Amino acid sequence: MTNNIIKTIRESIAVKEAICKDETLIRTIQQVANVITASLQQNHKILFCGNGGSAADAQHLAAEFSGRFYKDRTPLYAEALHCNSSYMTAVGNDYGYDQVYSRILRGIGQSGDVLVGISTSGNSVNILEAYKVAKEKGMIIVSMTGFSGGKMRDNSDYLLNVPSSDTPRIQESHITIGHIICEIVENNLFP
Repeated sequence: MTNNIIKTIRESIAVKEAICKDETLIRTIQQVANVITASLQQNHKILFCGNGGSAADAQHLAAEFSGRFYKDRTPLYAEALHCNSSYMTAVGNDYGYDQVYSRILRGIGQSGDVLVGISTSGNSVNILEAYKVAKEKGMIIVSMTGFSGGKMRDNSDYLLNVPSSDTPRIQESHITIGHIICEIVENNLFP
């Protein structure tokens, strides 16, 4: 049992080491932090969406922006789009689960807002449908995925594709990357 624990920790470390060696991914993390900073400086929103564990990650990262990260500072407008269960179940029932994110973006998305889609496979249909609306509205699209990027790869302005195909390791890295972005944005806005 102890060997399995150590093996899992080492696998997680190996993915983080691969991220450190991926110069393109490191540059993209910095670019995303700069884009989010600029968007917030212009009073735009950061909106997150995901499914299952990725929805939990979306909610976690939105809370880091809207609550606080390291600094006691002004709240930033960030929201995970799945948090209204009445909305999610009504739209899922009436229009289909594929429409839950696109429909809300039609109502609240604006040009200059940032939409962060989180999917380990990169193939979540409801996120891809949201991307169509985001593009129509002139929003900036950031994808957090696994290595291949899936269909989200070609539908993103910025791709943060973790170099792994193992769902738990990808999710762990999404939170790490999200925390890094939060820290950079917070330092940019509140030096």
